[in-house]
Amino acid sequence: MSESAANSNAGESARSIGRLGPRGSHQPALLGAASVGAGLLVWEAVARTQSAVLLASPFATLQKLGATIADGSLPTALWASLGHMALGYLIAVVIAIPVGLAMGRSRIVHALLDPVVTLIYAVPSVAWAPFIMIWCGLFFEARVALVVIMCVFDMIIVVDAGARDVSPRLLDVGRAYGARRWQLTRLVLLPACLPFLLTALRIGAIRAVNAMITAELFLATVNLGGIMKQASARFDAAGVLSVLVVLALLGLAVQELLLLLERHTCRWLVRSA
Repeated sequence: MSESAANSNAGESARSIGRLGPRGSHQPALLGAASVGAGLLVWEAVARTQSAVLLASPFATLQKLGATIADGSLPTALWASLGHMALGYLIAVVIAIPVGLAMGRSRIVHALLDPVVTLIYAVPSVAWAPFIMIWCGLFFEARVALVVIMCVFDMIIVVDAGARDVSPRLLDVGRAYGARRWQLTRLVLLPACLPFLLTALRIGAIRAVNAMITAELFLATVNLGGIMKQASARFDAAGVLSVLVVLALLGLAVQELLLLLERHTCRWLVRSA
């Protein structure tokens, strides 16, 4: 094959890839929308076979959601819930990242802390609720504490795995250039395990949403948990489901924001198609 023919074929292949690129980039969104649509159809089909007390339809749930948004009760409750969720999540991040990095890079620290982390992580998070009531009471501080407990250990385990995954050769190169310990951490270790750090943030964020509603149901019943409790006491399935929809959308929004951050900061990361 002549050089001109090879160049022509290469150019045609590049143009083909360029034409396929945009469609390929929209494929995950289309598949996600199709999945949500199929789930709504299944929900509607099952709801038609059940009493509205047992399972409200998507339309009835949407109506209830619109009503609680219109009267301001849902936005007010959501805003209050986000307060202790965000604070607990930030505290968990501040604890988990340095502890996980220390465990991943120091055998002594790992040997000291890994059994403790594993033992505490094995205890169901809800089981800590009675102790939190004793230590922190029933209100804001207790809800923050439960969010921290439900987030921090998942994040520590992921950060620990990421720190241990960093190749020693990268650190050796940094030392060869005279980098000090803090410089090695900032310029080599953190960038190398950045995908694990962002994964830990994503897992922690979803756990924070779970912890937020768990705290409001098991401790003082307030905010979104209060709306759910009142709706269940009235056998209002649409009211309960409307809160669940809000929680699902909140988790999805947080996840997508962190995925966007990951795509922006880890452009060098090669992902499979």
